[in-house]
Amino acid sequence: MVMSKKNVAVVMGGYSDEYVVSLKSGQLIYDSLDRNLYNVYKVVILKDEWYFLDSNDKKYQINKGDFSVTLHNETLKFDVCFNIIHGTPGENGILQAYWDAIGQTYTGCDFYQSALTFNKKDTLAVLSKYGILSAKSIYLKKGSEINVDEIVEQLGLPLFVKPNQSGSSLGISKVKEKSELMKATEIAFKEDHEILIESFLNGMEVSVGVIDFKGETIVLGITEIVSQNEFFDYEAKYEGASEEITPARIDEETRIRVEEIAKRAYESLGMSGFSRSEYILMDGIPYMLEMNTNPGFSPASILPQQARHYGISITDLCGNEVEKALHKMRS
Repeated sequence: MVMSKKNVAVVMGGYSDEYVVSLKSGQLIYDSLDRNLYNVYKVVILKDEWYFLDSNDKKYQINKGDFSVTLHNETLKFDVCFNIIHGTPGENGILQAYWDAIGQTYTGCDFYQSALTFNKKDTLAVLSKYGILSAKSIYLKKGSEINVDEIVEQLGLPLFVKPNQSGSSLGISKVKEKSELMKATEIAFKEDHEILIESFLNGMEVSVGVIDFKGETIVLGITEIVSQNEFFDYEAKYEGASEEITPARIDEETRIRVEEIAKRAYESLGMSGFSRSEYILMDGIPYMLEMNTNPGFSPASILPQQARHYGISITDLCGNEVEKALHKMRS
């Protein structure tokens, strides 16, 4: 009996500045999925339009009623959507909620996990119950009063100001002088109506890839981030102003501790699919910065580098995601 190939749409783009990275991530997944097993298609979701791209890069509009596309008077539906949108709406639960509502199967985290992990404050609050440490922080909403002296007294200098919900380090500032704090809050509030002000953690930054692969939670790798900038910001992430060393230069005891905590965070949050969590190591103890449920997946990104180092091919890594989604649909 010949099994018919499943239709997989690689869904990329997004509504934030991260859409450029998502298109590169989507291309890698599109190129890597096994054509013997799947018919692979490209779908781009942008603020202004949702469209399907055929092999000649001709656009066809997506029917939002059932996420299908009409090609030459025939309707094409997808067995699985491979979600590789960084930022909104693919990493914060909005797209997942829509797909749930229309009965569309997709890869990665469910609506709730995506919404939770996109919110830094709530993620760290949940994880603190599982013994996972993070920086001291103050949470502020737009329009609330900002008492600079009080904040500096509580958190010390330098400190970080971050949007509560944003990806790719957009809107983050490192504040060294009291006089810079108000300006930093304005920059963060441009990205989100809620911000976090965090104490500075002085240590090594590591990025830890965790996935569920063939029924097991595995740590793909621990990458040490050596940024040429003040911190691992957008330029350092995407424009080469950082050195990424896999595996990180840490002793065995620290490696085991980081792996254990990264796995615990993944499982405590009920995650699925790709993830990358960021930590600062102080005296060998990991302090969590954030969790990404749809991390960059372009050839230059950390997760594919870690997979190569671990010995899992990109084809197997992506195929595993599709198979899990198909299995979830059947069960």
